[in-house]
Amino acid sequence: MENVNKMLLLAVLLSGFILHSAEVRAEKIGIIMFSEESRYAEAAKGIRDRLEEEGIQEPKTTFMEEHAGANKAKAAEIVRKFAAAKMDLIFSLGTSASMAVAREIKDVPIVFSVVFDPVEAGLVKDWKSSGNNLTGTSTLVPMSMIMDNLILLAPVKRLAVLYTPGEKNSESTLKRLQEVQAVYKITVLPVLITKKEEISHILPEIIRTSDAIYLTGSNLVDSEVSMIVDRATRGNVITVTHLEDLAEKGVLLGVCSDSYMLGRLAGGKGIKILKGAKPSSIPTDVLKNFSVILNMKTVAAGGFKISPDVMKKITRTIE
Repeated sequence: MENVNKMLLLAVLLSGFILHSAEVRAEKIGIIMFSEESRYAEAAKGIRDRLEEEGIQEPKTTFMEEHAGANKAKAAEIVRKFAAAKMDLIFSLGTSASMAVAREIKDVPIVFSVVFDPVEAGLVKDWKSSGNNLTGTSTLVPMSMIMDNLILLAPVKRLAVLYTPGEKNSESTLKRLQEVQAVYKITVLPVLITKKEEISHILPEIIRTSDAIYLTGSNLVDSEVSMIVDRATRGNVITVTHLEDLAEKGVLLGVCSDSYMLGRLAGGKGIKILKGAKPSSIPTDVLKNFSVILNMKTVAAGGFKISPDVMKKITRTIE
């Protein structure tokens, strides 16, 4: 009788294990990117790679991957498409894309990534619990870390911040820089950009009156990175950002999260949801480690002097 009981117990345990293993599955997963910027593509790759490690891949799972071309109307159209497709899980990359999905879809779990400040954007109630059907990962970098590296690079007193009103990630970056300006005795100069054409017209004045230019995640700023960096560099003005792909495009100094690793972290949250966890029970995270990136091409082009103390802080160079 004892042996029979042991066999029954073993059978129950094995069946539980089989059921548990089968829980990690999904028929349809949507991935929406706000634009074709490489940070979104890298995060999407991180998501897919992490899911694949759990066996969540085609053809067992259908993936619908779309980007909105930095167009809010197109993003809304993709969201409607996802809603009609009855997804099991949606990943949204970028603040604007995430806001578009969160606004319309309340009955499907959403995992966002490459979002600067999800609390400020209204995506989640707080970092510990969203209070809704969302969770995710953030590109948020402590502004103190950015400022510490910036003033080590040069005696910056006036920092122009290129931002676009209505783009929450861009507005939040400006707000956080303004909160620390007094501590660093740096005057933050907000530079409002509403049209791409405005940038070339206002740059000469910005370069004349600023020691450094901060490039936020504004889509308008993203579209003109090369021109901004080129003119600033020729004027011997430092450029700085918290976005990895902008540093790769030429911005002199970047203090950044790794987009691919943010995607992997988001993919892990998606796996927890597919195993039965509620999004509101999964905290929103930032990466624990940040890269301090120096673009050596820009250093050479501008003749910037980089001290040994600065080089000690650099974790990655772009040659």
